[in-house]
This record gives sequence, C-alpha cells and structure tokens, in this order.
Amino acid sequence: MDYQTILWSHENGVAEITMNRPDNANALSARMSDELFDAACRCEAEGARAVILTGSGRMFNAGGDLQEFDDAEDKADHVTRMATILHAALSRFSHMDAPVITAVNGSAGGGGFSIAISGDIILASEKAKFVSAYTASALTPDGSSSYYLAKHIGLLRAKELMLTNRVLTAKEACEWGLVTRVVSPDDLMAEARKLAAQFANGPTKAYGGVKRLLQTAYSEGLETQLDKESRSIAAMMKTHDGAHGIASFLAKKTPEYKGK
Repeated sequence: MDYQTILWSHENGVAEITMNRPDNANALSARMSDELFDAACRCEAEGARAVILTGSGRMFNAGGDLQEFDDAEDKADHVTRMATILHAALSRFSHMDAPVITAVNGSAGGGGFSIAISGDIILASEKAKFVSAYTASALTPDGSSSYYLAKHIGLLRAKELMLTNRVLTAKEACEWGLVTRVVSPDDLMAEARKLAAQFANGPTKAYGGVKRLLQTAYSEGLETQLDKESRSIAAMMKTHDGAHGIASFLAKKTPEYKGK
C-alpha cells in the first residue's frame, strides 16, 4: 500500500509507525484506518519483533476526523466501516507476539486516546495530555478504550474520564496507572527505541504468550487461567528460544534469542 497518512520503517526487528497528518492533528480518517490495518498486517508478515506507534508534530492524535464524518453522505455507514477497519488493526497489534510501544508525543483525544492506551508499553512525553472527549461530541468510545481503560485505572475513574472528559496531564496519567512512564519530550523516541531494541533481541514467542495470558486475566476463572498457563509454558518448551533460554541460564551464558 502507498501510505499517505502514516510513515513506516522496519529495521533490526523494530517497526516504527508514525501517524502523519500533523496539519490535521493526526486525526483519524478512513484512509488512516486502512493504512494502520495494512501496517499491522505488515508487522506480522515481515516478522517485526517490536513495534513503536507514535505521532508526528505536536499531537499524538486528536481523534476522529469529524469533518470527514460530517461530509459523509451516510454518516453511520462511514463510521461503521472506518471503526471496523481500525478495530481490526488494533486487534492484530494486541494479538501479535511483538510488544507494541505507544510513544505519546502530545495530546491524545478521542480515538487517539484509545490508540494511546492500547499499547503494551505506554511511554508519554511530559507534554502529553489525555482526554476521552467522545461525549463532548455526543459520541461513545471506539478504538478499544472501553476495553482497556477500566482495566488500567478501575471502573469509577474510567466513568469519570468518559463522562466528564476530564483532561489528564502526563504526570496525572502516570499516577493513575494509565501510562507506563513519563519522559522528557527530547528523550521520548530515544527511550522508545531503546526499549524496542531490547524487545527485538528478546524471546518474542514468550512475549506473545504473556500478552495473550494477560488478555484474559480479568475475565477467566482461576482453573481456566491455570490451564492456559500450563498450555502456554509447555508450548514455549517447543520453541527454539525456550530451550535455548534454559540452557543459557544453566550454563551461565547470555542467551541469543532468535524470536522463534
């Protein structure tokens, strides 16, 4: 796909995806949803072992392109198609083995807020701000925030953010448990790339196993979760990295993981 709204690079196992509509606050358009889905598929097809998702310019992503919504002849159909494709992209990011780092460089609102908090690791610039924003335009959340937000910060705080559209600073978001770490604006991408490089040299299949186990941490009963744990750790024993990791530990050597 010829990208018009995102930037893409993939080097040394790290895929970088940059939402790139800086003159439009990186707002989510139908085209961007298509391109994010293509990029998510491409991460897996090209064997990316870590992913960084960020925005260009001063904003991370201000949410849906409301002008595009308003211009659509059938607004409900337009939003249905766009949200379905965006959700397919986010689902692929969630289920892939590669850890996904969202590097929140600026304000994240609406759909951008949802994308920001969907990362496995959420790094925020000190200049970042977070706001649900949906109900300010008489809308309800999309982009997975109704799934992730309450899990991150609890149901009452999730209701507060979604009903009142309270704006959180990066510091407040970190204190609430909404982001992993806050860094200076100048250090954001360096920190994201340093962490991504660490993941790209790690046991990728094990990372994927952890992601999938934690997806059901709040929804499965104890015995079901224990069964999933048994199956997952046994599956790791069939991977190259699982056996290699154990052998390296016993030999007191630094493992060299292949992500297989």
